[in-house]
Order: sequence, then C-alpha cells, then structure tokens
Amino acid sequence: MEGRECETPTFRGRGVPKNDRGGGAAAAVATTEVENDGEKTSEPPEKIKELLKEFQDILPDDLPNELPPYRTHQHEIVEEPGSKPAFRAPYRLNPTELADMKKQIEYLLAKGLIRPSTSLYGAPVLFTPKPNGSLRMCIDYRALNKQTIKKKYPIPRIDDLLDQLRGATVFSKLDLRSGYWQIRMADNSIHKTAFRTRYGSYEYLVMPFGLTNALATFQAEMNHIPRPLLDECVVVYLDNILIYSRDMKQHVEHLRRVFEILRRERFYVKVSKSKFALEKVQFLGHLVSAQGVHVDPQENRSRTYVEDTREREGVAAVPRLR
Repeated sequence: MEGRECETPTFRGRGVPKNDRGGGAAAAVATTEVENDGEKTSEPPEKIKELLKEFQDILPDDLPNELPPYRTHQHEIVEEPGSKPAFRAPYRLNPTELADMKKQIEYLLAKGLIRPSTSLYGAPVLFTPKPNGSLRMCIDYRALNKQTIKKKYPIPRIDDLLDQLRGATVFSKLDLRSGYWQIRMADNSIHKTAFRTRYGSYEYLVMPFGLTNALATFQAEMNHIPRPLLDECVVVYLDNILIYSRDMKQHVEHLRRVFEILRRERFYVKVSKSKFALEKVQFLGHLVSAQGVHVDPQENRSRTYVEDTREREGVAAVPRLR
C-alpha cells in the first residue's frame, strides 16, 4: 500500500492534456504561430492580453487564505444506516515522510482548508513516490467510502461536447486551481473527513480528493456555474472549461463573460495550465480546429472515461506545495 500511486486528478482512458508551461497570465498567451503537442496558436489581439490583466484577481499564483463561499453544491457524505464512525490506525511513517507531512499540514492550516478535529472518524495518512523522486501525501478514505451511499451524476458524453465545437475557429482552455478545494464540505459532513497524524487530528472544510461521490459533486457544480453559457460558447468536462467562438472578436467577448461569472462566484483559474486564443486545441483526446474534430494521433487509448482512480479506491492526494 505504501507504493500506491495517488496523483492529482487524472482520468483513466483517453488522457486530458494539461501541460504546465508556467509563467503567469502573459505566458499563457501565445506570441508567435507555433504548433506544439498538436495545438496551434497565433499572436492574440491586445484585447485578450488586456483582459487577462483586468481579471488578474481570478488568476492568482495560489488560492487565497480563506474558505470558498457556500455554493449551490457542497459535498455531503451520507452513510449506510447503522454505520459506525470510520476509523483506521495511523500508518507508520519514516522521518522524511513525517517532516514532509508536517509542512503540508502547516500549509493546509495556513490556507484555512483544514482545522483541528475531535471527531471519532479518522483516516490514516500515507505517502507515495512521485516520478521526480519527491513524496506525495495521501489520505486513505477507503474505510469511509465503503460505507458511503453511492450516488450517480451524469458525466457529459464526450461526443456530445465535441459536437458543440463544430464551426468554431478560436478556443481557450481554463484549468481551475485545485478545483476540489474550491467547493466546501457540507457542515454535517466535515467531521467525517478527519485524518489522524502524529501531530494531531484534522478535518477538511473543503472537499478533499478521494471521497466517494466527490466527482459527482464537482461535475454538478461545474455544470451549474456557467449554465447560461453552456453549449453557446462553453463546454465543461470536470475541471476542463473550454471556450469556443467563431472569430477572435467574438472570443474576446465570450472570455469576458466567462471571467465575469468566475469572478462573481469566486472561482480561481490556474493560468499556467490554461491556454488562450488557440487555433487548434487538444480537448478530451481530440484535436479541434476550424477544419473539424479529429482523434488526436498521440492518443491511442479507450475513449471511455471513468471515475478518478483515487475516488474509486479512496486514496486522497494532497497536491504538492508550490
């Protein structure tokens, strides 16, 4: 179990490209016409650059040190009748893991995402190695998930989403910053997220990775927020938001409308993983451009997307500190 992989959200099946090219809002806008990883970009108008500057408040380098607002959807954990508080003894950790865990707990406390807990619930913490040799802190919610009543929320059909993009010539992709952490836990379920460590017990005030039904809660909120623009100029698949337009002039207006909604709802975008003013875009294993929708030749896996591995297995990853 110590070697279990539990990365930040990825989805089995056809991969959703999310290349982090870093560098703030300006770096997310192409400056010359290039074709990289199948995506084609060209020099955007100054209006898009100005738009990114105008909405810098929703493009921060990190989440603010405050809880997100109460949204239409909070994550509630409903257990089978007669369930007892899910508790598992802490796992043994080595000194390196303990030092890393202490830093990450301090970060989560400073951001206001967790608080000390006296709950009877308690999930253990474990670490898994990342490809670069560093450690990833994970919370093992399998015992809790086993007694949680499963609910289903329809994940959009990929072919239906792609159909909406036909005729568009300009695209922008937005990636939410730690999207799960931008949704609160329901007040009656906070104590159920408790995890035990050598440094005390803590519980999440926001939705952590690894909980059963978290994916459904997230998709429901993502469908609700941009609802007026869905299938007009926006399609959403989990934390992937794609804005599409017939031409650049229209695209600037569409981006502004999306940014205004995100600002009003206090949702934050990770600009280093977002891309703007693309002529050809990778989206859900396909290449989309004015020439149509084509299967991405770099992608050769099944078209079926399933729930995130950690949600099914109940091992919750804590994104690496910046």
